[in-house]
Amino acid sequence: MDKYMKRAVELAEMSASEGEVPVGAVIVKKTTGEIVGEGRNMREGRKNALAHAEIMAIDMACRTLGGWRLPECAIYITLEPCPMCCGAIINARIDDVIFGAYDLKSGSAVSVQKMFELSYNYRPTVQSGVMEKECADVLSLFFRQLREKKKNLKNFSKNP
Repeated sequence: MDKYMKRAVELAEMSASEGEVPVGAVIVKKTTGEIVGEGRNMREGRKNALAHAEIMAIDMACRTLGGWRLPECAIYITLEPCPMCCGAIINARIDDVIFGAYDLKSGSAVSVQKMFELSYNYRPTVQSGVMEKECADVLSLFFRQLREKKKNLKNFSKNP
């Protein structure tokens, strides 16, 4: 399990290096252990609100497996999924959702909403807090550096 979450963290770090909020996702075919989809946050670069890590991973997994249903699959995500991504996970029929850091502002698996407990036609299992510290640290570092950058730009514009 840690192997897949570590890969998701690597993807998140790639996003951070490009100025994107660092979120990574990996979809694994449980019967083989094969990674069939990977995604990372690319909203800023693609100028697209849909370019979340989970959506990118689901798209790749669907293309890899040749269908819109992803049975016998698990998704590993560095950050608790938002409502849109929870909906996509339900629609893709992914069996298991494993995430690291909690999202107290828009997390819709357990934090703000419990979408997977609602009476939709499909309910994945949820495991939260996997490698939570590592996942949260990537996010914390990114936002700390972003705040410092904004502060430095503000100070520079005041004192050219």
